[in-house]
Amino acid sequence: MKKVLHKNFSDLEPELDEIVKNFDKPGVIFDYEKRNKMRAVKVGDLNINVKSFKIPNIVNQIAYKFFRKSKAERSYSYANTLLEKGVNTPQPIAYYEFFSSYGIKNSYYFSEQIDFDIMYRTLVADPEYPDHEKILRQFTRFTYKMHEAGIYFKDHSPGNTLIKKIGDNYDFYLVDLNRMKFFDLDFNARVTNFSRLTPKEDMVAVMSDEYAQLIDQPYEKVFKKMWKETEAFQYRFFRKKRWKKRLLGKPITVD
Repeated sequence: MKKVLHKNFSDLEPELDEIVKNFDKPGVIFDYEKRNKMRAVKVGDLNINVKSFKIPNIVNQIAYKFFRKSKAERSYSYANTLLEKGVNTPQPIAYYEFFSSYGIKNSYYFSEQIDFDIMYRTLVADPEYPDHEKILRQFTRFTYKMHEAGIYFKDHSPGNTLIKKIGDNYDFYLVDLNRMKFFDLDFNARVTNFSRLTPKEDMVAVMSDEYAQLIDQPYEKVFKKMWKETEAFQYRFFRKKRWKKRLLGKPITVD
């Protein structure tokens, strides 16, 4: 077993140990993701989110023990890196890993809970949401700040940005952090990083307009590239979805 606690939360070790010990206790209510399980807990005055990662397949169990960092460790490490670079994410608190003789089994990531108003996906679902364009432009500036810091968020998608209104403006927080790269982003990498966010051309147009101003490039050039990458991602996404339905023997509907 391995555990790492942030220095500012080392006094919470007994409570975190107990949370892990009782994570699967009968009667506890979970917020389920597709692959993982989430719990919200309160420790003193602190609201904490705990993410329990699904036990990986046998190959990855071995890999995460001997060759690669686990998703829990990456989430913790990347969160600290983001904060060091001035990019918002919920405060990392700790991660725990449990191993068998040949590989990783259970792993957990603890972070401070953010009281947010919406996720980015709300902007996709509700084009009439108040301040829609303003939020979208501020989100684009947030993404630009991330890119300037040398951060490429591979899961920059609708459910992975929390949005909180502060006065007349908005703060943005990245979550689900275990897939990131850190390098000097060129034009193609920067614009491609928007491809997963929305299938809506009008939203891509707004983000392209704002980003073009930030990087001092023609709007037409930025929009053409961003929309091309968005369409390519949507094609791959729905092709994969259709193949999964065929493999599972489910009826295929038109999306």
